[in-house]
Amino acid sequence: MVKSLETPPVELLKPGVKAPVQETLLTPRFYTTDFDAVAKMDISAYENELRAVVDELKADYNRHHFVRDDEFKQCWDHIEGEKRLAFLDFLERSCTSEFSGFLLFKELSRRIKDSNPLLSEAFGYLARDEARHAGFLNKSMADFNLSLDLSYLTKNRTYTFFPPEWVIYTVYLSEKIGYWRYILVYRHMAKNPEFQFYPLFRKFESWCQDENRHGDFFKALLRSQPQLWNNWKARLWVRFFLLTVFATHTMTVFERASFYEILGIHPRKYNNQVIEETNKTAARAFPIILNTNHPYFFWFLEQCAINNQKLIELNNSKGWGIIKFFKKIPLLRNIVWYMLRLYLIKPINTEVIRETVY
Repeated sequence: MVKSLETPPVELLKPGVKAPVQETLLTPRFYTTDFDAVAKMDISAYENELRAVVDELKADYNRHHFVRDDEFKQCWDHIEGEKRLAFLDFLERSCTSEFSGFLLFKELSRRIKDSNPLLSEAFGYLARDEARHAGFLNKSMADFNLSLDLSYLTKNRTYTFFPPEWVIYTVYLSEKIGYWRYILVYRHMAKNPEFQFYPLFRKFESWCQDENRHGDFFKALLRSQPQLWNNWKARLWVRFFLLTVFATHTMTVFERASFYEILGIHPRKYNNQVIEETNKTAARAFPIILNTNHPYFFWFLEQCAINNQKLIELNNSKGWGIIKFFKKIPLLRNIVWYMLRLYLIKPINTEVIRETVY
């Protein structure tokens, strides 16, 4: 059984406005990048495919999807206790993640408008979608008498610099893993309507198609840059980012197992399926994918999650800081050790099976 950590109580910035969660390795981050390098990207090799994706984004198939219909217009005070806290935590993290994407894409679109108009147009559509998602999630929080001050987040959140190639790898994976996270929850709810306690979940089917299209754009952008997939360095980086995203997802699901159990979802099975499907999807873009069929693959990931939970429990416990520091060392060492063992599992070469993965 997956042991969930207790959901922390709600802290407020001011009445009705939730204080942002403390920034950690597992919380959604805000990013900046080298905008000049993006502006100078040569996309000619994949320009037709990029234009096709941009045309799909321009069509804006979900422009009428995010409507708060009558089902939302009711009192939600009957959702209380751990269920309420866990759902608010989900809404906040999802909203923060979407808003982070909006800020990055908006700035990319603005900075490269004159030098790379096609990419600028694409990033503008991505920003539109992410803003729509963030706004819809924030309105859902308002149903529970809370909201996020997004302008406060913009000014006070720490911005992490990622070079463009890291942005492409991570955003591609985050969009595709987002698709699988949403669609699997939607399918589960469709089969088990008794767990449908809030109408947001009914929006996930069309919503996740935005994630899918965003991922398709980054796939085309990645394949337009041979240095991101056609050499040994790229294969090492791809391996690293796949592992990092999958480890982070596992840690997050295990840390918040109670939320998935509230939805009637088995956290371990859900996590494994999301990773397996995302890994298969990544074969369309990456030169290698991870071998999730290795007998120890998911066991190593779970060991990372278990040691991470112990770290969180230690951080939240009372005691002297110096004592906590020395207690953290073996836990951090264990995480690094299991991550290294995962990294050394021989990956699957997708270039040799390129015709069979489409």
